[in-house]
Amino acid sequence: MENKKLTFTETIDLRNKYIGKSCELFYKKSPLKIVRGQAQYLYDQDGREYLDCINNVAHVGHCHPDVVRAGVEQMQQLNTNSRFLHDNLVVCAEKIVSKMPEPLSVCFFVNSGSEANDLALRLARQHTGNTDVITLDHAYHGHLTSLIDISPYKLNLPNAPKKPDHVHIAPVPDVYRGKIRADDHPDEDMGKLYALEVKKIIDQNVIEQRGQKVCAFIAESLQSCGGQIILPHNYLRDVYKYVREAGGVCIADEVQVGFGRSGTHYWAFQLDGVDVVPDIVTVGKPMGNGHPVAAVITTEAVARSFEDTGIQYFNTVSKNAY
Repeated sequence: MENKKLTFTETIDLRNKYIGKSCELFYKKSPLKIVRGQAQYLYDQDGREYLDCINNVAHVGHCHPDVVRAGVEQMQQLNTNSRFLHDNLVVCAEKIVSKMPEPLSVCFFVNSGSEANDLALRLARQHTGNTDVITLDHAYHGHLTSLIDISPYKLNLPNAPKKPDHVHIAPVPDVYRGKIRADDHPDEDMGKLYALEVKKIIDQNVIEQRGQKVCAFIAESLQSCGGQIILPHNYLRDVYKYVREAGGVCIADEVQVGFGRSGTHYWAFQLDGVDVVPDIVTVGKPMGNGHPVAAVITTEAVARSFEDTGIQYFNTVSKNAY
């Protein structure tokens, strides 16, 4: 049956009736009804053209013909889960690993950035045996319960869930508007100063107060929802050192900022130098140009710890959608 074309008012009325009120719209007073996308433009029901500067998923533009063609061809052939052999899965893994520094060499495929970050936490907890997680203020890592717990972007809202005791929030290393500002420390290494804030959390909140070791430090390699913050040089290098000394692993969330979006490097964590290497990397949105594909890339050591649980892992849509 062909879908009925609704008027703008009909669409609003049906949304108000059937869609959860917490699913908010952009531009509440004058919401846009977008019916088509092409390259860098979006089009509303009247054919009005908008330059898309807000949608964060279309990595190579809306409806890129190569992406559309590949998706159609695959849907015409096969769609099964990851427990069957298929060339696409292993070829995609090989290509991703070829872009990663050593020793990042093992892939797990998932269907969203949220699922990738949730799996990254599972890997970290299994590998370290610890629970305490350090995250950055204003960070957003996904909508699963496990990720809301480490996303101050949501925790700071009125009536938000209470932050768990095992989660610790470090100041976002914003050298212009943050806790420590470059104007006040013109001759100092801002990355090192902000990294010391993480060390304080490790020493005081995790080790002294809770008597624990660190499970993981998780941060977007270039904070997105929190204000497009470029991390100062030496920040990740020093933080990763402190976290590993405290028994933890380092997770680079590249879900929004990976695949060359930083402009000069394939992964945003590489902005801090070739010797900055996470233990776990999560990728998502740009990987499928907005289609539901994502991945976790980690080391053989971390992957082996996960395998030792005996709990098999598979994903329904991650076999040949790539």
